[in-house]
Amino acid sequence: QVQLVESGGGVVQSGGSLRLSCAASGSFFSMYVMGWYRQAPGKQRELVAGMTSGGSTNYADSVKGRFTISRDNAKNTVYLQMNNLKPEDTAVYYCNSQLFGVDYWGQGTQVTVSS
Repeated sequence: QVQLVESGGGVVQSGGSLRLSCAASGSFFSMYVMGWYRQAPGKQRELVAGMTSGGSTNYADSVKGRFTISRDNAKNTVYLQMNNLKPEDTAVYYCNSQLFGVDYWGQGTQVTVSS
């Protein structure tokens, strides 16, 4: 069982920045595929950014050039640096880990961007 705890959400003005953190339990963090997803009201959950155990990354087109995913394996933590935030980035952001074909989810953290 992997437990994920997100932090760092909040309210920010358009153009501002936030950094989300996700602390994971377990002894195999360096092997996890990690990702950040978001879900806005009335919309489906979507992938924002992902990072493999080898460090390869992928991003949704809507956040490319603004968001950066990173991980610190020594701290069992993955981060999402979000810059130049827009009102359309408002959503609940969820941390996800995948290991041996099993998905784990955090409880989510709210990000609200005011115009």
